[in-house]
Amino acid sequence: MRAAPTILHLDMDAFFAAAEQAAKPSLRGKPVVVGGLGPRGVVATASYEARRFGVHSAMPMGQARRLAPNAAYLVPRFAFYRAISEQVMELLGRLSPLVEPLSLDEAFVDLEAGGAADDGASARATGERLRRDILAATGLTGSVGLAGSKMIAKIASEEAKPDGLVLIEPGTERALLGPKSVRILPGVGPATGEHLRRAGMTTVSDLAEAGEDELVRLLGRSHGASLYRMAQGYDDRAVVAERDAKSVSVEDTFDVDLHDRVRIRTEVERLAERCVRRLRGSGHSGRTIVLKVRRFDFSTLTRSETLRGPTDDPVVVREAASRLLEAVDTTGGVRLLGVGVSGLADYTQEDLFAQAAEPSSAAHVEVEAPEAEAPAPEAPAERRWAPGHDVRHAVYGAGWVQGSGVGRVTVRFEVPGSAPGRVRTFLVDDPELEVGEPLPLVGRADGAAAVAQQGCARPSAGLGVP
Repeated sequence: MRAAPTILHLDMDAFFAAAEQAAKPSLRGKPVVVGGLGPRGVVATASYEARRFGVHSAMPMGQARRLAPNAAYLVPRFAFYRAISEQVMELLGRLSPLVEPLSLDEAFVDLEAGGAADDGASARATGERLRRDILAATGLTGSVGLAGSKMIAKIASEEAKPDGLVLIEPGTERALLGPKSVRILPGVGPATGEHLRRAGMTTVSDLAEAGEDELVRLLGRSHGASLYRMAQGYDDRAVVAERDAKSVSVEDTFDVDLHDRVRIRTEVERLAERCVRRLRGSGHSGRTIVLKVRRFDFSTLTRSETLRGPTDDPVVVREAASRLLEAVDTTGGVRLLGVGVSGLADYTQEDLFAQAAEPSSAAHVEVEAPEAEAPAPEAPAERRWAPGHDVRHAVYGAGWVQGSGVGRVTVRFEVPGSAPGRVRTFLVDDPELEVGEPLPLVGRADGAAAVAQQGCARPSAGLGVP
């Protein structure tokens, strides 16, 4: 625990939704919900305007639509969010060599290690400057918490939301935590919270008064002792610059349960390919292949196979995942499939490449045959025009999909920094309409200049008041 509040926690405000509002001028100040749009989709992020209707992250999308029927519902654009995240993380890196990213929109920073702060006044000044720099670079806002420990800094940033800064002086942690719900502490989820409630503990002060022995009796040695320390406001975890990945995985939830065994196998192979792309992108290989299957009754099965050595060969991973599928009963239907690789390493076992290379032509036939036989809905997948996706028209320039159906797609033509754009409707197979690339956000200071840089083929036709 530090004597000065030199640990900073940054949490971007409603990140995915705010990024979409910044990229789509017509959505600014309006309720925006980002997430899976299918029948089983869930909310990833809701803008603050949507939260006023009761919409929140992890809520089923169907419930969100009932609460806020007039909100804009968009699919996530993770490549776009990652690009913004890199800008923000670069700003954090200028403050200290010790930056610990937790997600695309959240990170801890050790200000003391970078010489950016050594007391409360300098920490506050650094935090305020960071918020201004983020706004200037991206046009987005972030909330900052400053404290003498990671746990309290994170709690402070939550209290600062939205678009604020809260500094908690070391030595005041117990007074701050005492009246708060036990759910504010890391590791206390719904199940643990209910278990503690039944034992008569609903606030953090209740935990502190109960004592370590009682918490160990209720929750076990490790969890009970850890929770007691946190209830005292004690957290001596260091900010760690490198967080080693333990596994890489991908998964898909299907709108309708899959029953056809060939389709299930094809989906597993497709997930294996995606997993390997992510694995290679992280610069790793792995030894253990994991298959996850959630069945129609919500029961979840996992199967794994450990190889002789680490690999990042898509054929090896695909074949291992297919073998694991053979041992799983999919009778009744499958609602979710996932493929992962664990036991990560920074090198690849060469003999596994050789092993995969021998039957490569046979493996090709196995994989290609189902794709050739399948009906072609997947072929034009990129032309399904999902709401929120970027497009470009030969005449009207850059825009984004507002919606599609009955053979038509509606596009609003606008770019970051522009005025709200006009809406136009096209046939889904219009040859002049194509998938576009996300345009970078612009800061508050140079938004006007960015419009000219982004440019449309015919701006006067594509921009204007709707």
